[in-house]
This record gives sequence, structure tokens and C-alpha cells, in this order.
Amino acid sequence: MTIENAAKNAPTTAGRPVSSLSPEVFVLAALASVGTFATSILLPSLPSIARTLGVSTAQVASTISVYLAVFAVGQLAVGPVSDRFGRWKPVVFGLSIFIAGSVWCEFSNDLPTMLIGRCIQALGACSASVLSRAIARDLLSGEELTRAFAFITVAMAAAPGFSPLIGGLLDTTFGWRTEFLAVGIFGLIVIAAFLRYVGETHNFDNKTSMQPLAIAKVYWDLATDIRFIAPAGTIALSMGALFAMFSVTPRVLIDGLGYTPLQLGFFFAGTVFVVFGSGIFAPRFAKMIGHSQATVVALSIALLGGAVLLAGHFLQHTIWSYLLPVIVFLSGFGMITPLATATSLQPFGDRAGSASALLGFLQMGGASVGVAVTASIASATLAIGLVVAALTSLGLALYLAGLRTIRAK
Repeated sequence: MTIENAAKNAPTTAGRPVSSLSPEVFVLAALASVGTFATSILLPSLPSIARTLGVSTAQVASTISVYLAVFAVGQLAVGPVSDRFGRWKPVVFGLSIFIAGSVWCEFSNDLPTMLIGRCIQALGACSASVLSRAIARDLLSGEELTRAFAFITVAMAAAPGFSPLIGGLLDTTFGWRTEFLAVGIFGLIVIAAFLRYVGETHNFDNKTSMQPLAIAKVYWDLATDIRFIAPAGTIALSMGALFAMFSVTPRVLIDGLGYTPLQLGFFFAGTVFVVFGSGIFAPRFAKMIGHSQATVVALSIALLGGAVLLAGHFLQHTIWSYLLPVIVFLSGFGMITPLATATSLQPFGDRAGSASALLGFLQMGGASVGVAVTASIASATLAIGLVVAALTSLGLALYLAGLRTIRAK
């Protein structure tokens, strides 16, 4: 049996009504959260892992940067594969690799072995992230698609929000190795839910060539299409600002204001509710004033949060001078991602896998840039204010330029 026939004979959503509140969408939200969950759960345990492996905490932090790099590049391969052979096989195979990588990491006793396991994890997790968006585009369109992306956005924010708290509790109670066991079990649960509720969603009408030049042409066409690159680039810049915030917050709250790691965990968990509220509101807001106008407003709100963060660096620094602008930024971010994701993928249903892959690559690239730049600035408050303000202003400028170009055609 060929791969195409195997995918066609897989469980399918055909004939079942799908909406933004269907079980399928909740499964896609879980798929989207796998990758970030496996990274953020380790944050409270970096010192513990370092002691066990006999290296410094800074060296252990390389397990995160390596993971993000492999995660970003791996998506570019998954997209065309899913457009050619379907969604079912890459999801199940990818999550199986992810589980194997988690087990590898759990039993690692030195840093090189741990890095190999993290690479395996990332190779598997990237398929879940890419295909959560591509499958949503297969199943939905218009306002329903935007609503689905709102749930997916919440899941992507919930993972780095709640997982440090979960990781801290597991580390304290059972040791850091159980964190890898937890993410492996989560991956297994997601596979079971995917097979039960989703299955194959690709129609196989337009089979993407697997020739390297043909794949490169697909990505080039997407990267030079203003309908894709303007909203996708906006998301990448916003994601860079978000990860910059997450990476600097421990320096601000623990080193600067004397908060405990547990209090830091609760802070991250609280950010989920802000993103959740704004993400759920985004489709309604877009229906009220228009999709592009709502995106511009969301970008402006995020920029306001960044500007106030930057201004706060030059004022007396308190928890409120940090918390309030962060809430403002997250309120804008929660709306930007579902709105701009729907805009970037809507015109490319025949290339949903490749478009989602390139979007994911840009997101992880933006995240890496945000983390790298903030790490290079000594002052934590200056770093977070400067990076968030700069990236959100660039995102707003890019989106507005894209709108002007599209309307001029």
C-alpha cells in the first residue's frame, strides 16, 4: 500500500460538521502546545539539570536554543511532506519521534546526550505545530478559521504560561527527569485524541512535488507574496517580543524585585488568562470593525505596552510598572496571532502545509532573535522595553505597508 493510499484510508473528518468549537479544534490546540510545553517546562529546572550533568546553568540553557533551532528548520520539511502525502502520517510519526526524544532526555546523564535527545524531541514536535495550523485551514475558513486560531493561540500561550509552574512542582516533588516523562505522556495522549477526533483532512487534489527545486519555489512564492509575508512577518515580530518578555521576566522579578521561583511560576500562569481573554475576543472584534482594522488596533495596543515598558526603565521600578504594561502588551498579542494567522493562511488552501511551515519557521526565528537580543543587553528592564517596543513597532509598520500594497493592486 502506498503512503498516499494509507493516508486516504486513515480516520477522517469527512462527513462530520466541523466548527471552531468542535472537538477537532481542541485537539489542534493541544497539537500546537506540544512544542512550547516541552521547552518551557524545563525553565525552573535548569539549575537542577546543570548539577546532575556536571555543567553550568548557562551550558544547560543550550538545550533550549538547540531545540528552538531544530524546531524552526524542521518545520520547513514537514510542510511539503504533508501537502504531498497528507496530514495523518506526519502527525502520528512526528509525535512518536517526540515521545522517543522525551524518553532519551529522561535517561540522559551528560550534556551531549541530552542535546541529542532535545534534537530528536524538536524534530518530532515541529510536525505537531505545523500541522495544527494546516489542518485548521483544511477544515475551516472565514470567521470560523479565525476563531479556531484564537483557541490555538491560547494553547500556544498556555504552554509557556503554565508549564514552568508544572515543571517547578515536578522538580521539587519527584526530580527534573519526571518533566520529560510528563511531556512524553502528553504526546501519547495527543496522538490518541488526534486519531479519535481528527484523522486525515487533506483532499489530495493538488499534490506538491517533493523535488527540492519545486519545494524551494513554493517557499519563494510564499515569501514574495505580500498577502502572506506581511501578516506572517508581523506574527514573527510579535512572537519575538513575547519570547523576549518570557526570557527576561526571571531577571526582572527574581533578580531585580526579589520574587521566588514559585511566584514567578504564578506570574507566567497569570499571563495565560490575559492572552485567553483577548484571543477569544479577537474574532468578535474583527466582525465588529473589520479584520484588518482589528489587527491594526491589536498591533497598536501591543506597541503601547512596549512603549510603556521602555518608559518604565527610566522611572522608579516596581512590580506595577512592569506588570501593567505587560498586561497591555499581552492583550494586543492575544488578538494579533489569530487574526494575522488567518490572514496569512486563508489565500493558500492548496499549500496550507507549506504556508504553515514557513509561518512556523518565521515564528521561531522571531522568537530566537527576541531572546538573543534581550540576552545581549545588561539591564533587564531596558532590554525588555527596548526589544518589545522595537519589534511591535516594526510589526505594525510591516502590516500597514502590506495593507497599502494589497489595496493599491
